[in-house]
Order: sequence, then structure tokens, then C-alpha cells
Amino acid sequence: MTKRALITGITGQDGAYLARLLLDKEYEVHGIVRRSSTEGFERIGSVRDRVHLHQADLLDQLSIVNVIQETRPHELYNLASQSFVPTSFYQPLLTGEFTALGVTRVLEAIRLVDPAIRFYQASSSEMFGTVPEEPQTEKTPFWPRSPYGCAKVYGHWITVNFRESYDLFACSGMLFNHESPLRGKEFVTRKISDAVARIKLGVQEKLLLGNLDAQRDWGFAGEYVEAMWLMLQQDEPDDYVVATGEKHSVREFAELAFAHVDLDWQDSVEIDPSLIRPADVFTLRGDASKACEKLGWRPRVSFAELVQMMVDADLERVRREIDFPETDLA
Repeated sequence: MTKRALITGITGQDGAYLARLLLDKEYEVHGIVRRSSTEGFERIGSVRDRVHLHQADLLDQLSIVNVIQETRPHELYNLASQSFVPTSFYQPLLTGEFTALGVTRVLEAIRLVDPAIRFYQASSSEMFGTVPEEPQTEKTPFWPRSPYGCAKVYGHWITVNFRESYDLFACSGMLFNHESPLRGKEFVTRKISDAVARIKLGVQEKLLLGNLDAQRDWGFAGEYVEAMWLMLQQDEPDDYVVATGEKHSVREFAELAFAHVDLDWQDSVEIDPSLIRPADVFTLRGDASKACEKLGWRPRVSFAELVQMMVDADLERVRREIDFPETDLA
């Protein structure tokens, strides 16, 4: 029997990597996309002809129900949200609609159409916020420091509630920061790697950053989607922290990225106070022992390898932009 999977947020970083993983495992892959005036399918370009895309919206309950009825997935991965933390301070209500209530709409659609569907919810390390302990585990209390973090806490607990109330196979992955060459340019890691490439190739002079001392547990997104899949292959549903167990500062990321192209980061980086969040999360480091023990999952790409991977990919992208300036590249 061919398994069917439905992915919300399939055009994002995680959705693209997950689609590739599932296709390699011979799944029939369906994805939900929102209607927009411009199509943003660059990340899934290599598999676009192998996935089935459906228009729906996490703000529209009926559209979700219709897609689930049409596709009848065995597994549903909810990766869609308003996922950029700084934006959540400017659009807290919209963030809540997508990132919190959107989860409820998907869960309710599953309950109504087919309660046998296995559900994955993309929870986040931002739920921990001001952490009372380090490293953070599945039992660490949440203390979110942004509307995004608050919305993710709601999405996490509503998933637990539907699991316990309706006996759904519903899991949450508390993923710590995971990056890749497919990361959006608004995120600090990709902002750095893209700027390093442009500065090295002479098309940019400065890189503006906010809090250089913020520390995060950074891993490779291509590996983290494997943990998502593994969660839905277990006998019982549960929640898992997915992390490397190491933390590094934004400063370290910039230093490594510039050093990879033989530049000194201090010559190009300037601090922009407007980029500092109203309430920041200063340090996060996860303990993925449970995922390692129960899922058999382990991170393999090191922090240095991740930084180099992203810089190398952006160097190639920017060179293509220079050679073919009419081409709009992600």
C-alpha cells in the first residue's frame, strides 16, 4: 500500500525537505498552498512535478476539511504558520490566527473526516523563552517571550488536548533552530550567509545585525524532518525535543561565516538597534535524549559544517545573480 501524506507549509524550508524525504520513501505527497498573486515554489522546484498541490488556508476551516476529504492522507504534517518571530510583534493577531488557531482547525478537520490520520505539529523552542533550566527537555516549563512563542504554546497544548480527548495519534516536535540553504533571507542565519556571499563578491558593503549575544541550538533542517517522520512511525504518539545539544551565539555564526571566505566579520558587521526584539530570548539549548533513545534519531551535521554549507550555497546563488541579473533567485 502506498502511503499518502499531506503537508501544510510545503513550500517552506521544512516542507521542501520533508517532501523530498517522503518521496524517497515512496509516499504519495500532497501539499497545501495558499492562493497568492505570486507563486513561491522555488524550494520545491526539484520535486514540483512529483507532488500534488491543493489550495487551502489555515484561516478557512472548510477548505482544510475539503482537502483532507479529497486526499485522505495517512499522515498530516502541519508545518504552516506565521513563523518569523519579529513579525509576530507587529502582527500578533494574525500570528495567533495562523500559528495557534490554525492548528485547532486542522485537528478538528482530522477529527471530523478521519480520526485515524496521524498528525504532526511543528512546535518550537521559542515556547521555552526565558528558560528556568538548561538544557531544555520535554518537561521544561514554557515561558514564551513573543506573540509567536505564545501562539506556538497554544498549538502545542491543543495538540496534546486533542490527543487525550479524542484519542488521536497526534505528536508535537519541539524543534530547536534548524537552518539550511533553503532558509528565508529574513532569518538571521540566512541573512548572514547571504550577506557574506555578497560582500565577498563585491555587491554589498555592510551587514546590519541586532543582538550578537543571543545563543541558539542550531541544526540542519534536512535532518530535523527525519525526526518528524519518525514520530509518526511509532506505536504510541508522544512529544519530542529535537536539537543538537550545543549552543552558539549569533556572533559565532557571523565569525565562522566570514572566516569561511577569508574575511574578518568585524570589518563588515554593524549593530542596528531597531533589529533588537522588544522581549528577547537570550539562550536556548535542547536535550534530544528522548528522541535519540525512542526514535533512533541523531544530528549528524556539525555547526561549522552547517555554516559552511549555507555560505557556499549563497556564493553560488549570488554568482548566478551577477551572471544572469534578470533571474529572480530565492
